[in-house]
Amino acid sequence: MDRKIVFPGQFLSEKASDAGNGTYVKHGKVYSLFYGVANFKNKVSVVPFSGRYFPHVRDHVIGKVIEVTSSNWIFDIMSPYDGLLHVSEYPRRLDSSMMKKTMDIGDCAILRVKDVSAFMKVELTMRGHDLRILRMGRIIEVQPSKVPRIIGHSGSMVSILKRETNCDIFIGQNGRIWINGKDSDMEHLIEAIRMIENESHTSGLTDRVGHFLKGDEEDLGEAELVEGEFEGVEDEVLDMEEDLLCPDEIGYTEDACRKMDVLLDDERQ
Repeated sequence: MDRKIVFPGQFLSEKASDAGNGTYVKHGKVYSLFYGVANFKNKVSVVPFSGRYFPHVRDHVIGKVIEVTSSNWIFDIMSPYDGLLHVSEYPRRLDSSMMKKTMDIGDCAILRVKDVSAFMKVELTMRGHDLRILRMGRIIEVQPSKVPRIIGHSGSMVSILKRETNCDIFIGQNGRIWINGKDSDMEHLIEAIRMIENESHTSGLTDRVGHFLKGDEEDLGEAELVEGEFEGVEDEVLDMEEDLLCPDEIGYTEDACRKMDVLLDDERQ
């Protein structure tokens, strides 16, 4: 198996050249930085189960402006590191005098991570499809580690959320989610997202969320983690990591709804 659950400090490889994201090298050997899933394909990397968001190139994030300089907007991206959007990366030409009128402190936007330096300087861009300032709707925050569960395998969960609430949704890989629709629909959607966040470790969650959104009269109590299924969870987690895309770009199939019915217990995170 190319993947397995690992703990901080766990030995992963004899070769320092194998070290990838989420690892560190000591005395020429590679160890895990996090509690998460280790992937041994090509280089060794570890995807953490919890903790703050660490940016990677091409990630789509939702940022909040915390400072405006003469040439940059500085964004909080729910990470230990701020993101910088240079005025040249805005979709149209702007003079410095127009920057605060375009985006000021507290404004939010959908951005893409353009570059991350070795010293964790995070450069952002707004040049691209669906990258924009968010003027309407609401923004909620979840644990970044819960994002794959909210998206679901091949977009199964987010497709249900959109279809049953008639809301627009954009899920940032940093744990911020933008929603837009009627107030009553957004309230219902937020309840469903919190349900997913709180019960992400349980089986049958996709079906329960669907029943909840449809208002079905049945027992939707929290299910127990299925015995024997923990062993394969790491494969599902890594599969979901590959699906962190703009929801509009993710296809939906009924069969996919039933493929992501197990995630790790929160108490293990």
